[in-house]
Amino acid sequence: MSQLGLKVRQRLAYKLTTKRKHSDAVADNLLNQNFNPAGPNQVWAGDVTYLKTAEGWMYLAIVMDLFSRRIIGWHIDKRMTTALVSAAMMKAYNTRQPPKGLVFHSDRGSQYTSKRYRKLLSGYGIRASMGDVGACWDNAVVERFFGSLKHDWIFKVAQPTREHMEKDVVAYMKYYNLHRLHTANEDRSPIKYEIYYQGSQAG
Repeated sequence: MSQLGLKVRQRLAYKLTTKRKHSDAVADNLLNQNFNPAGPNQVWAGDVTYLKTAEGWMYLAIVMDLFSRRIIGWHIDKRMTTALVSAAMMKAYNTRQPPKGLVFHSDRGSQYTSKRYRKLLSGYGIRASMGDVGACWDNAVVERFFGSLKHDWIFKVAQPTREHMEKDVVAYMKYYNLHRLHTANEDRSPIKYEIYYQGSQAG
């Protein structure tokens, strides 16, 4: 590398730690890295990521149906709060209207362990599942989504404003759900895989 004049550039890892209150509760890990449910609306997963703009940080919360890898709910804001993850879940629930007993998997961040968020899940009849501390592979599918969002899309253009970032995220969500192929979906996009599944069940 020295002879070729190459230098290694390392990405900086931005990690904001959050401290749970005593009233917060941690759920058991119901997935144990089993990311392939047999059908839609059986297991959802979510997380929050950081997106940098010239105006400052933004925070994106998503909810993914692990069956098809489809993003069914998301919300972006300047603050990383329980309201952020709650808005993403409410969008997902209103979009899908899942049966009671669905599992939602996340990390142990204070937003997800908060009393307010637990009450939201309980009202929807959703069972909480949480990965172990520091085990990013316990939510690997969501982490891969964030990686593709950033490296295949966000990082390729300048992000001068929060408004620009939000529009770029909207564009990627449409591309990802409608067109991005997944080997786990037999080389179909999330929406096309769900349509294929529905057709196979009807047949």
